[in-house]
Amino acid sequence: MSITIDARGYSCPQPVLMFMKAIKSGSENEVIVMVDTDASKENVSRAAESKNYSVTDIQQQGDEYRMTLIKD
Repeated sequence: MSITIDARGYSCPQPVLMFMKAIKSGSENEVIVMVDTDASKENVSRAAESKNYSVTDIQQQGDEYRMTLIKD
């Protein structure tokens, strides 16, 4: 199952908190997170790895990032 989180326009720690809330149930195997700052991209990546998710893809369009996170 997959979920998409649009965290564009939010500053940290909000994107990380949105990710953590989305995976709380433990049923999400794939999470797509959209952010618009380098700091948010890095912080979400670290949070994902700490929760056993791998960052499998990061696509950049201008100042925005689309990150694909897969549960290990």
